[in-house]
Amino acid sequence: MSQTIIVLGGDGFCGWPTSLYFSQAGYEVVIVDNLSRRKIDIELECASLTPIQPLGRRLSAWKEVSGKAITFVNLDVAVQYHKLLTLIRQYKPLAVVHFAEQRAAPYSMKSSFHKRYTVSNNINATHNILAAIAESGEDVHLVHLGTMGVYGYGTSGLAIPEGYLNVKIETGEGNMKDLEILYPANPGSVYHMTKTQDALMFYYYNKNDAIRVTDLHQGIVWGTNTEQTMLDERLINRFDYDGDYGTVLNRFLMQAAVGHPLTVHGTGGQTRAFIHIRDTVKCIRLAVEHPPARGDRVQIFNQATETYQVRDLATLVATLTGAEVRYYINPRKEDAENTLRVRNDKFLELGLEPLTLEDGLLEEVYTIARKYGERCDPDKIICTSRWSDLIPEDLQGAAVPPTD
Repeated sequence: MSQTIIVLGGDGFCGWPTSLYFSQAGYEVVIVDNLSRRKIDIELECASLTPIQPLGRRLSAWKEVSGKAITFVNLDVAVQYHKLLTLIRQYKPLAVVHFAEQRAAPYSMKSSFHKRYTVSNNINATHNILAAIAESGEDVHLVHLGTMGVYGYGTSGLAIPEGYLNVKIETGEGNMKDLEILYPANPGSVYHMTKTQDALMFYYYNKNDAIRVTDLHQGIVWGTNTEQTMLDERLINRFDYDGDYGTVLNRFLMQAAVGHPLTVHGTGGQTRAFIHIRDTVKCIRLAVEHPPARGDRVQIFNQATETYQVRDLATLVATLTGAEVRYYINPRKEDAENTLRVRNDKFLELGLEPLTLEDGLLEEVYTIARKYGERCDPDKIICTSRWSDLIPEDLQGAAVPPTD
């Protein structure tokens, strides 16, 4: 059986450490990427806080330190369908790991252009991948990096199950019938909306073409490096800190490192699910190595290890670093406060031992942020993408501290 893993979007924040992780584990890895995230850096005039190397230099460094080669194919999976199909037929991969989507909710809400780009790229990419696997005739396991955001961030009153929800409906004869349905989607941005469409495409191609699919509903990723990216500075991973791509905990640690107030939006009562980048790569390998059987329904894992309210994270970072916490107008249309409970039984059953915020890794990220702090452009720290014209343009306006 082939031991090849094709990683779509393998140059990105999650894709790069995942590619190295599989390579070190002995798999043949093929990175497919059109380098769009690097082009967005140019558009936004904001580079990674860490000095990421050109992909060719990254791959050369990996071969030098590990003795293992990773193949790179420059290909836009949302556009170049036949090249993608040819690639699948050529390598007959054990699995395709799909990161090839525009991943930032704020970026997807910047303008109508960014909304349309996100929809065009993400939905076409996912559909092309599914259509190519079906047309190839190969039994390829598709592992997709989804998001907890497909569930929305309202308060449902129950721990969110892993993809499927048991419900009762009343039939026309007055009887009750038990059904299991996909957990109702409630996207909070155009980016999240594309992920809900992914889920429907997975459902259809799984039902119609028996494609084996694992959909990973991932929480917000924090941290920067894995054991592999720390082997050589040329392998260092991305550290996004700007208002569009920076994830909240990494942003807080960077802001503290450069002396900027921590940017808490609204009351900070938004509860989010989190996972460390090292657990991300472990979960993806667990998913690849525990595929659903052919004919099984789409397998859905909640890829998150803990939940926190944003203001509690800010307090944690402020206690660690002495940083000031400042409240800003929330650019998003969302509940000011919510609770969130998440089931993650499947990964725990497969042996995942989660890293948590108490494991000392906050200090590691803070150290990286201080080391490269001179690369920070302070003008890019504040989020400028607004979900609605009803939200004030100046998000630094009146502070909105939490109410008692």
